[in-house]
Amino acid sequence: MKPTHPGLLAGIFAVLALLTWALIRPIYSELPLMPWTAIPTVLLLAVGEGYSGWATKARIARKPDTKPVEPLAVARLAALAKASAYAGAAFGGIFAGFALHTVQLLDRETPRGEFFVSAGSFVSCVVLVCAALYLEHACRIPKDPEEQGQYRQNGRD
Repeated sequence: MKPTHPGLLAGIFAVLALLTWALIRPIYSELPLMPWTAIPTVLLLAVGEGYSGWATKARIARKPDTKPVEPLAVARLAALAKASAYAGAAFGGIFAGFALHTVQLLDRETPRGEFFVSAGSFVSCVVLVCAALYLEHACRIPKDPEEQGQYRQNGRD
């Protein structure tokens, strides 16, 4: 599996943001209110992936008081990280497109509330993408195991 390229994630984000902005304009008044629950849900996913990345990195590096990690578990975590990065970029683009439309309507109460919900959801998606990229990075196998042991002996990581 190849590492996820941030440029591709940015492209997905930009395309979906522009598509959402263009599609929302004519049908905005017919849409239901955007739920705020995406913000804590995505942030909890990001915290879970960030913690998993931290723990996995320590286990791969065989830090003291950690158990060795199963290779299949690392592969599953890497697949989760890759999927989360793409999903975070896609949903972040949708929320950004929605925020782009509602920012023009801040003088009205309902669009103002929806702007803050969509902007908060966008920020939480960015946090998820960062956590996913960190988890993916943590799942990488060290290039040279002897060099990795040498860093541990010198106190550097």
